[in-house]
Amino acid sequence: MSRVVDSFLKLKAYCEAEQYKGWDPYDGLNSKVFDILPVKKWNVARLIWIQGFKRSPINFRKLLLVPKQYNSKGLALFLSGYCNLHAIAKSGNSTFGDVSALEQNIKTLANLLLERQNTKYSGACWGYNFDWQARLSFLFPRETPTVVATSFCVDALLRAYKITGEERYLTAAISSAKFVMNDLNRSELNNGFLFSYSPLNGNNTVINASLLGAKILCQVYQFTREEELKNTASKTIRACCDLQTKEGSWVYGLLPVQSWIDSFHTGYNLDAIQAYQNITNDFSYSKNIEKGLRYYLKTFFMEDGTPKYYHDQTYPIDIHCPGQLFVTLSKTKSFREHENLAKKVMRWTLENMQDPKGYFYYQLKKGLSSKISYMRWSNAFMFNAMSYYLKGIN
Repeated sequence: MSRVVDSFLKLKAYCEAEQYKGWDPYDGLNSKVFDILPVKKWNVARLIWIQGFKRSPINFRKLLLVPKQYNSKGLALFLSGYCNLHAIAKSGNSTFGDVSALEQNIKTLANLLLERQNTKYSGACWGYNFDWQARLSFLFPRETPTVVATSFCVDALLRAYKITGEERYLTAAISSAKFVMNDLNRSELNNGFLFSYSPLNGNNTVINASLLGAKILCQVYQFTREEELKNTASKTIRACCDLQTKEGSWVYGLLPVQSWIDSFHTGYNLDAIQAYQNITNDFSYSKNIEKGLRYYLKTFFMEDGTPKYYHDQTYPIDIHCPGQLFVTLSKTKSFREHENLAKKVMRWTLENMQDPKGYFYYQLKKGLSSKISYMRWSNAFMFNAMSYYLKGIN
């Protein structure tokens, strides 16, 4: 336990010293050098540039003038983590700060999220701080809202509201339901539909994105009691559960290029369905949660605590793979039942993926690994994940 606490405190000190700003695996197009090149308008050049930054184990960002910036999903993960630390402090453990200091951290991060919301859509929504080229014909301009980023922000703001009583946080979170209902595309499927990843066409059948859209709706329903929100959430939950295999797995998405099965998106799916069940008391999908959790734990974690990325291969081991376990065990109220596994995975992660400076590595590969410090992808994600672990064993 003392090692986990020490590791977390090192991570916390590192992130606070950086003021929660940093680089991202996908931020290559923020390069001021690339911005003055004539090829910046070519989709092929943008894709190669982004992938070069993402795949390189050497960090060229300083050389190519990529600034460290806030990322809204990263801020939301930090905010959620501080909410967990606040709960630990209220239980009498002030190792990570006293109640008043942690409440100030919560307000600071929640206010930053409010400042960064996209106001061009029907309700509050959030995107990423970089242009993103996915496939040759699919460009996300900077701050294009996504349902994934928005879901993490809504969840964090609602938690911040419950702690601080700040109505602004609740108002923004509630308005996000309008973004989901009015601005996301819908793909009809069986007796329901899938929400799109963003208002832009091109990524319309990603399963975890649709489930996170449902999560937003039922979280807002908890406050407004609008039946339409619950009923709409139910339709996409049904469609996504129909796509679950008999073993309990989901592919990432329905396009041929999205047919992989991976660890942390499976965790996202389980978290969202569990949230729907908790809020609506609709237990129609409890079997989906049970077999999905069983598949998740059996498939993606080895006996010694090594996490796997895909159902059929281990590498690359992404930091999301171990981190999501602690969140999913907490959300599905199964942490105590699987505490031994959680301890093994945590031990493996600290031994293999944390730098002596406190930050976490992006990915481990069989060959040369990327040990670059990424604020959203690695550090914010593990800050939140470790806070759930610490809360679970506190």
